[in-house]
Amino acid sequence: MLRIEWNAVRSPLHRRQNTGHEYSSDGIGISHLLGLYNPHVLSRTMLLLHSVCALLLLAPRYSSAEDDPTEPQRNPCANWMGGAPGYPGHNGLPGRDGKEGKDGEKGERGQPGVPGQKGEAGEHGPPGAEGPRGFPGARGEMGESPFLQRSAFSMGLTGRVPTPNVPIRFTKVFYNEQRHYDDSTGKFSCHVKGLYLFTYHLTVYIKDVKVGLYKNSKPIMFTFDQFQSNNVDQASGTILLHLDVGDEVWLQVYGDEFGGIYGDNLNDSSFSGILLYPSQTSN
Repeated sequence: MLRIEWNAVRSPLHRRQNTGHEYSSDGIGISHLLGLYNPHVLSRTMLLLHSVCALLLLAPRYSSAEDDPTEPQRNPCANWMGGAPGYPGHNGLPGRDGKEGKDGEKGERGQPGVPGQKGEAGEHGPPGAEGPRGFPGARGEMGESPFLQRSAFSMGLTGRVPTPNVPIRFTKVFYNEQRHYDDSTGKFSCHVKGLYLFTYHLTVYIKDVKVGLYKNSKPIMFTFDQFQSNNVDQASGTILLHLDVGDEVWLQVYGDEFGGIYGDNLNDSSFSGILLYPSQTSN
């Protein structure tokens, strides 16, 4: 009996088995054992132990609480001075970072992805530096010769001009290979469309000179020179004209009192013209 009482005091959660039979009793908590040094508590504790022993003597030796189906099963601390739940503990400090792992093995190369959509064209960048000079290109085909379209003349006088207000007939030929100047009429006729240069150099003798350059019966420019007694004077002029095919150009004395143009073997009066630039198309 004393052994059963000591086990009850030692641990309220233990049960003792004896020859196949189980005796159960509630034990006393440690906090109650610490209070046995108080006289009042000690007397109460002894009274409680005597009550427990009496209950154990009255219980049948061949029966137990688990054999009785009508006896409800009790937990060790059920209805016996259970304490209040404690407060949750504080969170612990974070653990240290682990060591850096080793690099894994290189994976296999994946399949190429689907090409994306074409983006918008970007802005033009700044011009680059000039590149090196290239090699000369192949020689081109021979084009038309500029001599295929030629027109020029240079004519002179052989005597005095007798008649005013008509084209002056220059009959001395310095150059008239294309025969575009007609010495029978004193007129130059355009056969190649383009830009022409006309010049004249006249010797003035006995009378004053006023000469005009005409294009298709319309005066274009005039030259005047006043004769000085006992002297031979000079008059000249130069002009650029654009002519179409069929245009005519000539010189003539302007007025009855201005026919002092003279020419002989020692003193020349000349009239010249030449094609400078032919037009892209010619009739």
